[in-house]
Amino acid sequence: MALVVAQEVPTSSSMAVPHGPAGVGKARHRMRDQLRMGGVAESVIDDAVLILSELLSNACKHGRPLGDALAGDGDVRAAWRVDASGRLTVEVTDGGGPTRPAPATPSVTAHGGRGLNIITALADDWGVRDDARGEVTVWVVVHDDVHDRAAGHRRDDFAMRVAAPSVAAMPELDFADAFEDLD
Repeated sequence: MALVVAQEVPTSSSMAVPHGPAGVGKARHRMRDQLRMGGVAESVIDDAVLILSELLSNACKHGRPLGDALAGDGDVRAAWRVDASGRLTVEVTDGGGPTRPAPATPSVTAHGGRGLNIITALADDWGVRDDARGEVTVWVVVHDDVHDRAAGHRRDDFAMRVAAPSVAAMPELDFADAFEDLD
């Protein structure tokens, strides 16, 4: 007679991630594996992993490590959980920084500054929580029901949700003027 033991899939996880790019990949892989084992829709997992990457990158770029560590010497904390109703929340906590997390309006040629705009486009909700020790947590509700087959965001409309302002809306940007000296 065989004894079958049900294995409970973790519905939450928390991990220390080095303050810098080194731990981002490990955190993404761990999240992907745990959410797959939990039966989360693949499109939601893709969104959650991208959101985690953006949050960790922002924490390392704009925030200090947790505790008294110097920049680059400490950790930030990544956490995610699926609650009883199927709501997936992702959080990243750092030691705080000189500015508050807020979506930016980068120029068309900027190399960064779109992370929170991407998160806003993918997530159901997000916000910032401060604590008395100066730690800052950015939390994101990725989806309200991760087991729904239609969960997650369609990739074909992503560019419409994270769009740069049109060139026509920027009167100070006139490409014709740039070529006047070439005649």
